Amino acid sequence: MAIFMDRHELSGTSAAEVADAHRKDLEIQDRYGVKFLTYWFDQRRGTAFCLVDAPDMETAQCVHREAHGLIAGEVVEVALSAVEAFLGRIHDPEPMPGQSAAEMDAGHRAILFTDIVGSTAMTSRLGDRMAIELVRAHDAVVRRCLGKSCGREVKHTGDGIMAAFASTTAAVDCAMNIQQEFRRYNDGNPEPIHVRIGLDCGEPLEDSNDLFGSTVQLAARLCAAAASDTILVSENIFREYGASDLFAHATRRRLKGFSKPVLAFQCDWADCG
Repeated sequence: MAIFMDRHELSGTSAAEVADAHRKDLEIQDRYGVKFLTYWFDQRRGTAFCLVDAPDMETAQCVHREAHGLIAGEVVEVALSAVEAFLGRIHDPEPMPGQSAAEMDAGHRAILFTDIVGSTAMTSRLGDRMAIELVRAHDAVVRRCLGKSCGREVKHTGDGIMAAFASTTAAVDCAMNIQQEFRRYNDGNPEPIHVRIGLDCGEPLEDSNDLFGSTVQLAARLCAAAASDTILVSENIFREYGASDLFAHATRRRLKGFSKPVLAFQCDWADCG
């Protein structure tokens, strides 16, 4: 058995209809030796994503075909640990009192990377022990900000942290809060910590065989391209956040792994705290 995630184009379909289709999958799944674990539905974008434990991709599709006829356009094998890290759950959630099906998680995520600027030189100058202490200080600041903004740490990258957010607004606000916290930290410490941050957002299986593959790649590249103490965001983030005056500087940048220059926006965070 393996874990798969599939993607459905369901423009014009209601949340109640998707919930009914999921119920029908559950009713017949045992005939095929399949277990549908949960799903996400993005009504605004007309996409749904099912998480299924199945012998193979085709068997999972057979359940959809018999249950309701809504066949997935894409199916990829995924790791449960990655799904939980990015999306926060691997089973159907218990509905909150008064919550409707339309309010369920869309699966869309904003991905944020932080990176300590000059970490290699810092280690050479200060030594391993002191450098590790500064990394720990970085981690404490970032994790505190993530906690305030409902961000989920996906992994530690050695010199930074990758995090996921269900809300693009929360991701941008968290990025600004991180920079503001480091500005305050640096005012009172002889060894300052300077970070750069990159953000992008997207859906779990958008144009990629990896979970959030293209979104993670762009967020990481924007982080690498950002100058010290700055935040670079993608065009997707810019459009979804909706506060154009916050992103005054836009440039097209050549980023590793992208065939065409990418439009990146610099977030003017310094006067927001």
